[in-house]
Amino acid sequence: MEETGELHGSKQCNTKTSAFKGLINNPHQLPLLQLQYSSHHFGYGYSHYHAPLQLALTPPLYQNQTFPLPPHLSLMPNSQFQQWHHQMSTSTTKKEALVVVNRPDSGGVEGPVISLLANHFLVKFDPCLKIHHYNVEISPNPSKDVARMIKHKLVETNSGLLSGAHPAYDGRKSFYSPIEFENDKLVFFVSLPIPTANRNQLKVFRINIRHVSKFDGKDLSSYISNEGDDWIPLPQDYLHALDVILRENPMEKCISVGRSFYSSSMAGTKEIGGGVIGWRGFFQSLRPTQQGLALNVDTSITAFHESIGVIPYLQKRIDFLRDLTQRKTRSLTDEERKEVEKALRNIRVFVCHRETVQRYRVHGLTEDSTENLYFADRDGKNLKLVNYFKDHYNYDIRFRNLPCLQISRSKPCYLPMELCMICEGQKFLGKLSNDQTARILKMGCQRPKERKAVIDGIVKGPAGPTSGNQAEEFKLHVSREMTRLNGRILQPPKLKLGDGGHIRDITPSRRDRQWNLLNSHVFQGMRIERWALISFGGSQEQKSNIPKFTNQLTQRCEQLGIFLNKSTIVSPRFESTQVLNNVTLLESKLKKIHGAASNNLQLLICIMEKKHKGYADLKRIAETSVGVVSQCCLYSNLGRLSSQFLANLALKINAKVGGSTVALYNSLPSQIPRLLQSDEPVIFMGADVTHPHPLDDSSPSVAAVVGSMNWPAANKYVSRMRSQTHREEIIQDLAAMVGELLDDFYQEVNKLPKRIIFFRDGVSETQFYKVLKEELQAVKEACSRFPSYKPPITFVVVQKRHHTRLFPFETDPFDDNIPPGTVVDTVITHPREFDFYLCSHWGVKGTSRPTHYHTLWDENRFTSDELQKLVYNLCYTFARCTKPVSLVPPAYYAHLAAYRGRLYLERSESIAFTRNSNAISRAAPPKATPLPKLSENVKKLMFYC
Repeated sequence: MEETGELHGSKQCNTKTSAFKGLINNPHQLPLLQLQYSSHHFGYGYSHYHAPLQLALTPPLYQNQTFPLPPHLSLMPNSQFQQWHHQMSTSTTKKEALVVVNRPDSGGVEGPVISLLANHFLVKFDPCLKIHHYNVEISPNPSKDVARMIKHKLVETNSGLLSGAHPAYDGRKSFYSPIEFENDKLVFFVSLPIPTANRNQLKVFRINIRHVSKFDGKDLSSYISNEGDDWIPLPQDYLHALDVILRENPMEKCISVGRSFYSSSMAGTKEIGGGVIGWRGFFQSLRPTQQGLALNVDTSITAFHESIGVIPYLQKRIDFLRDLTQRKTRSLTDEERKEVEKALRNIRVFVCHRETVQRYRVHGLTEDSTENLYFADRDGKNLKLVNYFKDHYNYDIRFRNLPCLQISRSKPCYLPMELCMICEGQKFLGKLSNDQTARILKMGCQRPKERKAVIDGIVKGPAGPTSGNQAEEFKLHVSREMTRLNGRILQPPKLKLGDGGHIRDITPSRRDRQWNLLNSHVFQGMRIERWALISFGGSQEQKSNIPKFTNQLTQRCEQLGIFLNKSTIVSPRFESTQVLNNVTLLESKLKKIHGAASNNLQLLICIMEKKHKGYADLKRIAETSVGVVSQCCLYSNLGRLSSQFLANLALKINAKVGGSTVALYNSLPSQIPRLLQSDEPVIFMGADVTHPHPLDDSSPSVAAVVGSMNWPAANKYVSRMRSQTHREEIIQDLAAMVGELLDDFYQEVNKLPKRIIFFRDGVSETQFYKVLKEELQAVKEACSRFPSYKPPITFVVVQKRHHTRLFPFETDPFDDNIPPGTVVDTVITHPREFDFYLCSHWGVKGTSRPTHYHTLWDENRFTSDELQKLVYNLCYTFARCTKPVSLVPPAYYAHLAAYRGRLYLERSESIAFTRNSNAISRAAPPKATPLPKLSENVKKLMFYC
């Protein structure tokens, strides 16, 4: 860990010499920093260097920082000092080396050791083996399946010209071979039988092969072994080549989706409803780790279209077509036709009225019904489509009032729906319903013992990375055993509860680290004097439960130290569910309630008969137009009121109106005294971006940033949300959002934060450098708006969507998941950079997924133990529950806030998607629709919680 914002021979110099004089007299005045000098590199820090990324910016020096000085500076004659000073000053015209921080030590030491297994399989490679990279161009451009067939035939029939090699193929434009081919440039012609409308026709492909480069694994070996002090880049070309080689065998036998492989024969499939089926598969990815090169292998499940006839598919997929086989004369309205077309567009089908393996892609539906369709034959004669199928195939079209599938973009080419089947192996790209999501999650919910057995079976199985001959040809050896390593179990923090309860502090001592609030109060319970209730739908019997519900809720709130007035400020309002379908009417109803409460309502409780899309409108109207926080619940939960349900509801309500559930008994400054002080406030920030679903090509993405507003409790967070360009991951308006949060912090604490700890969720490893370059600079830009304000920043990426899983080496008879607090920062972590895996939660279902924390920038100079303890302790302060959560709360809250922003746009998204459904491609995404402005009444509350 080295870069702290000081110069790497490139930042803006302060030409005043007074700062230097004090340092020359006493170079040990620099707090927490160890001076060092290298002929290659200036900088404070530990013993490692960073991966530089050039960025043109010249931020001013931080308050506790100055120029990096050579250790021998105090012995320099004045003339030499002036010369050195001039060199440092003039170097500001160069670009700053922006770099990812290295691990500050050899890992943490706190906590008892636990023996673990990780689903990383060690890969040994020969660093001296040269791999030859060839560019491959095939014309005409084939599909992926045909391209692989071409590669097979090419290798089989041209062994001599390929020097007997069996090259690995990435399926696109690259061959990798351990042997150099006979010539640097080769041209081949390969003929394959390609199915056409009536027969298989030989099609000739031209293949141009050109030698691009050759490389060995010496740089990768040096990178992994962390040899020497000088920074070297990760040799991506060699790593990518090895990745292609290890994917060759699975690619031959499975369907690839991203970095995962699926097969209908692999551990079974399961219908999840709506014409969608869940397929089991596996994920694999090659990673440099401290132990060496490792292959991360994990189970994977995704949704595919069910391979059935188009008619039964539509019956399963679309509600209004469920009875289609009983109503063969049914036709479609314009709106229905659009919905069917949306469901079928871009799906591949094959026909069952004749023998062929040809596949067709659905581009749309015909405007006319099948009964009214005509087409011209080769002689130009107009034929009626239903007559053609009767005459040529002796088939009577049954669903004559339905449109046909249009399978050509440019010319009329029709297929009756009833003669088409959905091709197998097509990933479902639409948005899964709640029921479908629940079923596919249940399908993937495997206990650790089962998951480990499946992974072991994959690695040793016929489609796994240890099968096939590619690894042997390239002198690769993939271990068949999971990596054994030691982790540590961090101890839970002592927690502080409210003063009014019998129990005022507690240490979570249960195995699951949960605690209950029996005989306890929340840390800060709020008084809710003015609240109202509105109901949507529900039977008379359900509505009769409302008095009982409000009575028990107020009692449960009282037990928790929260005051909820026993009576609503206005009498409960009962509306039909239809009100949720009418935005204008819904807004008038909510404003009427607010007006009846003299426009001074603290809380609105909304009870719904069932989940409804109008929930999004309700939240948007309440929080932007009316200015009140709301809490929704379902009538189904009111029929069986439990103490736990009421407590959960009370905790959410209390957090939304400004209270807090729990605080750390030993404050963060007392736990990390080297860095944190009670009178030097720190802000914790979290950021996330949420994107529209895959088939949506136009809706904005939504970014959210949250910041803690109290110190040292750090358990209340204010949010900022913005819409931005479609699918843009970098937060575009980050500087403004951070600046607003710093303003809010100053108003609450009367000081600007001394340090900024920033947690960024949802960033993949390929985006690390871009995020560091753009978003870190945005945070610094926000700080620069305040005079002489340059706080040290720590920037940590938080990843939940990864495939590393940890298993106890010795299985506990009571539970086979790793315990909360398990942390790993050796063996399977990055060879150089500052990352760790932390499982802060208890795995109730399935296999616990540890969260991966990767520090990109650290001017606060945390040690491994300090940062891990900080993150783990914060996980106990989440407002909505009485247990540690799996994600550090700033990142968790940012995710919730981004989702809330997505809700604000949900209606306009669906309208835009319908409007643009006929567009096959888009040159550029449209300008993002701005989010509605939050009401001042809710802006500083955790309304999103």
